[in-house]
Amino acid sequence: MGAQGQDRWTRSGVRLRRVSQREGRWNWLFVPGGPGLGSESVLGLARAADVPGTVWLVDLPGDGSNRGMPEVPDHPYERWPDVLAEAAQALDEVVMVGHSTGGMFILSVPELEEQLVGMVLVSSAPHAGWRPSFARWAEAHPIRGLDTAAGDYARDPNDETLRTLTLAAAPWNFTPEGLAAGRAALEDLAYCHDAVAWADAHFDDTYQARWKPHNRLPALIVSGAEDHVVDQRLWQDDDAFDQPRVLQRTIDGAGHFPWIENPQAVRKAFADLTDLLDGDTR
Repeated sequence: MGAQGQDRWTRSGVRLRRVSQREGRWNWLFVPGGPGLGSESVLGLARAADVPGTVWLVDLPGDGSNRGMPEVPDHPYERWPDVLAEAAQALDEVVMVGHSTGGMFILSVPELEEQLVGMVLVSSAPHAGWRPSFARWAEAHPIRGLDTAAGDYARDPNDETLRTLTLAAAPWNFTPEGLAAGRAALEDLAYCHDAVAWADAHFDDTYQARWKPHNRLPALIVSGAEDHVVDQRLWQDDDAFDQPRVLQRTIDGAGHFPWIENPQAVRKAFADLTDLLDGDTR
């Protein structure tokens, strides 16, 4: 693995950015959603989690600002999302945290089942069934001006029209109380429309979890009580996610980015998982 300052790359160009380190044996790898938002989008989640050990932000090759780097190969999307296995192999005692599509990427890489010591799925889903559900909800809750932003992106898909579209759709992602802070968090991200195009063509509609937590793997499923983007009821339809070592925590007063509205409850949910991990090492 190459390294430059706090950034490291795997052989296929996954970038790991170390953002904090404190006492603790675990390496926490935060995988962003979107895709196309970049790992900066989960920096607030990493801070809210306040976990022991070392915290890393993960960018797949070609995502976020992980573009145009000598460590990133040509045609990087051909390696998605399987390159997450390289990130897990690069460190010891890895707990992988995925937000939204990031969590779906994790569940799409079966090799991770034996590589991780823990897993967190934030506002994520076990299959693509969340998409028609969200489409129906969105149709019933239109946003003024969104059609214009969507039309601009359809005519000229680029990083800036993606930014404009995402900001226009922000009311779907946050509660009214969290909207201003949510928009501020989205404003300066490293948007990448190429990653969005890849997911739209090759992942979003066909996604199905390729592995599920075994009896030994501590896991945490976290979601906002007001998340209207990804239907969290989907977890209830699969017995594999209903077991004592899979903790499920609903964050009151929070939307699709639950750490924006209720960081304290998110921190408590991560602490519950840490207690479970602690029990495995005693």
